[in-house]
Amino acid sequence: MLIQQIGHAEFLIETEEGARLVIDPYDAACGYPVRKLQADTALISHGHHDHNAVENLEGLLNVIDRPGIHTPAKGVRVTALQSWHDDCRGSKRGETLLFLIEAEGLRIVHLGDLGCIPDPEQIRILDRPDVLMIPCGGFYTIDGKNAAKIAGMLGANVIMPMHYRTEYISDWPISGPEEFLEGIPEKDIRRDAEVLRITDRDLECQPKVVLFKA
Repeated sequence: MLIQQIGHAEFLIETEEGARLVIDPYDAACGYPVRKLQADTALISHGHHDHNAVENLEGLLNVIDRPGIHTPAKGVRVTALQSWHDDCRGSKRGETLLFLIEAEGLRIVHLGDLGCIPDPEQIRILDRPDVLMIPCGGFYTIDGKNAAKIAGMLGANVIMPMHYRTEYISDWPISGPEEFLEGIPEKDIRRDAEVLRITDRDLECQPKVVLFKA
């Protein structure tokens, strides 16, 4: 499996059998350069412009934007759980979906624009992800401190921080990944990654945290 962060909260996952899933594609108003991607499945955590730009995807066959269990491709299972975009049960920013993608013996979790601590049932379902994509910039989502707490609760193997300040969104009222990275040895962080190749046979060789090239 290949995993690439396109930018912000957008990721591309490509399986060995050729399934291509894009999670939370952003539009031009987000600030990042827009890439037209080939994808057969889009996972949309919520309807904000920096997460739902399906118009930038080509070859799209499936859009998953509702809670439930979905099988968009052979050998791929997606569980979508409803959660909150804030810590007030959605009264500020509404809902967001949390995704568990199971393929090739791997468990990949993307937490959308999570703004609160997941409930016990969500923790149970999402437990022990091989890869965890987690927001950490604060203000619109959980901050670095709570992201670290949730990553620990889930027992994540490889963590991919997302939705934090970069040069493309330097005017957003969110923070960089520094707070989340506090206490993680530098040797356990892979910086400026372009793509991660991962299988269920090489998990012990993977870094603890992956920061993709912006």
